[in-house]
Amino acid sequence: MYQIKINNEIRQYEEGTTYLDIAKEYQKDYENDIVLVMVDGKLQELNKRIKKDCTLTFETTAGDIGHKTYKRSMSLMLVKAIYDAAQHENVDKVRIHYSVSKGYYCTVEGNVVLNQEFLNQVEMQMRKMADADLPINKKSVNTDDAIATFAKHGMHDKEKLFTYRRVSKVNIYSINEFEDYYYGYMVPSTGYLKYFELYLYDEGFVIQMPEQKNPTAVPPFEPQNKLFHVLKESTSWGDMQGIETVGALNDKITKGDVRETVLVQEALQEKKIAEIAATIASRPELKFILIAGPSSSGKTTFSHRLSVQLRACGLVPHPIAVDNYFVEREENPRDENGNFDFECLEAVDVALFNKQLGDLLAGKEVVIPRFNFVTGHKEYGHETKKLGENDVLVIEGIHCLNPKLTLNLPDENKFKIYISALTQLNIDEHNRIPTTDGRLLRRIVRDARTRGASVARTINMWPSVQNGEEKNIFPYQEEADVMFNSALIYELAVLKPYVEALLFGIDRKAPEYIEAKRLLKFLDYFVGIGSENVPMNSLLREFIGGGCFQI
Repeated sequence: MYQIKINNEIRQYEEGTTYLDIAKEYQKDYENDIVLVMVDGKLQELNKRIKKDCTLTFETTAGDIGHKTYKRSMSLMLVKAIYDAAQHENVDKVRIHYSVSKGYYCTVEGNVVLNQEFLNQVEMQMRKMADADLPINKKSVNTDDAIATFAKHGMHDKEKLFTYRRVSKVNIYSINEFEDYYYGYMVPSTGYLKYFELYLYDEGFVIQMPEQKNPTAVPPFEPQNKLFHVLKESTSWGDMQGIETVGALNDKITKGDVRETVLVQEALQEKKIAEIAATIASRPELKFILIAGPSSSGKTTFSHRLSVQLRACGLVPHPIAVDNYFVEREENPRDENGNFDFECLEAVDVALFNKQLGDLLAGKEVVIPRFNFVTGHKEYGHETKKLGENDVLVIEGIHCLNPKLTLNLPDENKFKIYISALTQLNIDEHNRIPTTDGRLLRRIVRDARTRGASVARTINMWPSVQNGEEKNIFPYQEEADVMFNSALIYELAVLKPYVEALLFGIDRKAPEYIEAKRLLKFLDYFVGIGSENVPMNSLLREFIGGGCFQI
């Protein structure tokens, strides 16, 4: 018998008792499903068994870890249902691409007609599995045996992926006879996977799933057509280079043509920036180029590169940072915890911003403020601006897509750009790389290099950053005239050597260690490449340093 501490209560359980059995006893105390357990601070699946005295903390679908586990497990059940509905021999490939609305966009290749009738069959298979509460089993096999298994099943993306793994064992998950690999833990059984909807969309379909804040409700499907177009275009860039997954990228790196891969990716981005500049130049009424995007999107470097292309088109760009229009510190709103909320729109002196830009549009000369973040006040020096015939303002700020920021400015004079690092590369065909992971890794490197911030602090602050983005940026992304994807298909291989040392430095007892461990495991999939391959004007230089824009 072992002493098990749960919610400050100590109880005895027999050796070999599963955490699932214990979770069932305590489920009544939790509003949402318990899907994982922390054992003395170490994350475990519920099918594991007690081996010692320990302290347990349950993870539900309302938490970040539990929510990701739900979506990951749903992916396994979805892929199995597709193979069941179509019959295995008719399916060449199932790809889970990227987030759309509150779900994943997926495609099916092979002798399959992807129509509503087929999608109904897939849904019926998924509902049957959820009702049957089938166990999701896990086995650990030798890497060589795993590679042979993936080859037998025609999962050549996974076969290639594990060719580059240094680990000796691979965890394979299964529902009945269907086997697959997934990066991260799973729920115990299909009975947990009740909340989803399927929608035909474009050339594939979307599996819509609950949000973390409401784990039992599937939100309505709201197509984000502009965002989807950019994601699809970026995926086609990877497909064009033969790089759909991490294993394919590793092939490029190890076969010696990585420099060409880098240069082609950079050329595709430069071509896109040039197209945006040409569009702006073709419309002489445009005076305000408004750029917004989430943290670590590369907004600053993008604005520099756009300015270069605007100059090549005969325009004269002038940078304006919305941050310089913060209200005086004592007037800044506070959040529910009493802390200054620097990310809300009310933190910006919108009236002054509109007046000065309106004056510039009218041909007047304006003294631009510079916000002193030490004193918390705007300062007016000698920075004056006056717009000439070919002058444009390149304005950067998180609220630039929010119509309320430029309420008094004529719409015909605005051009809105949304920029984000929308990762187009996936680990394999069934394991996505969330765009937030790419941005977090960028921010870890940048914060350590430019701000001396510890990786633990950056990880700790990340949920707050994401909450601000959900409130202030993402609701307005479809308002953009154009979207730009700043992610580079090769960048995680470059960031790997920078980030690994920082992540290894986190103490095992620190609350941020679980996230650091997850990121380290994720980076282990990549073969690293040196930063000498990255051009000086690359968006990636904003984070690793050494760029020509001195960021």
